[in-house]
Amino acid sequence: MPAVLLAALVCAGEPVSCAECGSYLYQPAFCMDHVLRGPARRYIPQPGDVFLATDKGFFAKAGHRFAFTAAPQHSGIVVCLPDGTPALLEGGPHNTLRVSLLDLEPQLAGYACKERVWIRRRCVPLTAEQSARLTAFALAVNGKPFAVVRLLGQLTVFRTRTPWNIERRGKPFAAEFCLGDTRGLRRSYYCSELVAEACVAAGLLCPHTTRPAAMYPRDFFFGRSRNKFIDEHLDLSAWEPPARWTSCPGGEAHIEPRGWLDGDGEN
Repeated sequence: MPAVLLAALVCAGEPVSCAECGSYLYQPAFCMDHVLRGPARRYIPQPGDVFLATDKGFFAKAGHRFAFTAAPQHSGIVVCLPDGTPALLEGGPHNTLRVSLLDLEPQLAGYACKERVWIRRRCVPLTAEQSARLTAFALAVNGKPFAVVRLLGQLTVFRTRTPWNIERRGKPFAAEFCLGDTRGLRRSYYCSELVAEACVAAGLLCPHTTRPAAMYPRDFFFGRSRNKFIDEHLDLSAWEPPARWTSCPGGEAHIEPRGWLDGDGEN
């Protein structure tokens, strides 16, 4: 496919074939487990697809448990670069301390060789305007610091996720995001907060009821939350259920289950 046509399709929110890469999804299911549900199908990335992954580190797993959540411990969102290339926007990829915008398939493969990776595909492609806003937001936050201090704060009683804090705190900065402006941007982000802010900036989540600073990757996985406010207002019906990603169906690396730490089998 010519590069110009490829760029036009991606930026308009149309699926783009990645037949030149090994990229597949198993059948989607709201199940946190190690089951590979066949048959696998080729993954055609779209802007707005949500990426989710477990973390191989013990402290990452334990930290999420102490915050009253569980796996997946990491998240990101697929965006379209100006040249039409699908990329992955992440806060702190591979435990680094920056927001990064990186090539999609190499990132997915880098996680999948050690941990479980899922994709929640958009049911309907983004409009050209939504995709443009998502791209603009991603470029604006690329390189910003990872919010280490605020992430650690999620382990305390002062976290924004508590019932007495969530309605008035943790509101999206991106509700004020404007193309070509610095309004609506935070100084730093952690992964699930970044995904939620990106969705608000693109008009995919409600700016009035979304609480990025109180959301965890597990909320994006199930579309449900243990927090009552998030559970009542989070609407992910525009995304398919999570589907396990692989670069080679049947050739996945063995991943040691850590059922309690990852909350396998729990909703």
